[in-house]
Amino acid sequence: MKKPRAARGTYGWDTAAIVLVAAGLAGGPGAASGQELQPRAGRAPSEGQRVVLVTGSTGGLGREVARRLAAEGAHVIVHGRDVQRGEELVAEIEGEGRGSARLYTADFGSFREVRGLAAAIMRDYERLDVLVNNAGIWLEGPKQVSADGHELHFQVNYLSGFLLTRSLLPLLRTSAPSRIVHVSSAAQRAIDFDDVMLDDGYSDGRAYAQSKLAQIMFNIDLAAELEGTGVSTHALHPASMMDTDMVLERGARARSSVGEGADAVMHAINAPDIESGAYFDQTTQTRANAQAYDAPARTSLRTLAERLTDAR
Repeated sequence: MKKPRAARGTYGWDTAAIVLVAAGLAGGPGAASGQELQPRAGRAPSEGQRVVLVTGSTGGLGREVARRLAAEGAHVIVHGRDVQRGEELVAEIEGEGRGSARLYTADFGSFREVRGLAAAIMRDYERLDVLVNNAGIWLEGPKQVSADGHELHFQVNYLSGFLLTRSLLPLLRTSAPSRIVHVSSAAQRAIDFDDVMLDDGYSDGRAYAQSKLAQIMFNIDLAAELEGTGVSTHALHPASMMDTDMVLERGARARSSVGEGADAVMHAINAPDIESGAYFDQTTQTRANAQAYDAPARTSLRTLAERLTDAR
C-alpha cells in the first residue's frame, strides 16, 4: 500500500506529528498535565501597541501576515508548532525594529493545548485588538483523527478555532473596537449532520471543504452575537492555491502567491467599515455556500461545536 504523503499545515506541523499525537505516542508543547504554557521567545508589547494574534503564523500565509503586521508597528502573537521557525520569525520581527513579537506553541489537534494557549494569552495580555484564525491543514490520504477523536480537518480548521475564539472573547470585548478574521476558503461543501466526522465516504477534499464552510457559518452567528459590542468578525477566501508548503507538498500547482493572500487578509484586518459577518473572496464581498445562510443548519453546527469543545 502506498504510504500517504505528509502535507504540512499552515501552523507548522506535519502529518507524521499528527499521527503520533493522535496515537498518544508523542506529547505536544507543554504536554505535562497541569503545566502552564509559557512563551518560547520574544517580549511583551509596549504600552498602546496594537496586539494581534495570528494562529498558524510560523509558515506560509500566516508568516507573511505576521511580517506585515509587525512592519505596521504591531505586536504579533506568533503561534505554531515549529519552535525553530517561530523563533526565527520573532527574531526577524524584533530585528526590524518596527514591531514586536512573542511565540507560543500549541497543537490544534488537542483541545487541551488550545485551552492552554487561550489561558496563556488571557494571563499575559491586557488587550487583544485582532484575532486571526488562520491555522489550518489540508491533508492527503486516508482519514485521520485528532487526539480528541474527531476528524482532523474538522477539529484543526474549525473546532479548535471555535474554542480559541470563544475563550478569548472576554479579552476581545474589553479591547473593543476589535476584530476577528477567519481565513476560510472558496472550497466549501455543505455539512451532512448525520455524518459530520465522515465515517462513510471520506475524502480529504470533502473534509477540508466542510471544515472551511463551518468557519463561515461560525462567522455569521458570531456577528449576530457581537452586534453592538464593538467587536466585528469577518471571513474570507484569501487566494486560490497559494504557493505554500501545504499546497506544494501535495504536488499541486500554485495558482497564486502568498503575497496575494496576505493582501486579502490585511484588508480584512484593516479595512474600515466592512460588514461584520460578511464573507469575502479576497477583497470582494460575496456569497458563500447556501448552507451558510441556513439558520437551522448553523444552530446544529453551533450545538455540535459547543458539545464537542465544552465552549459557550
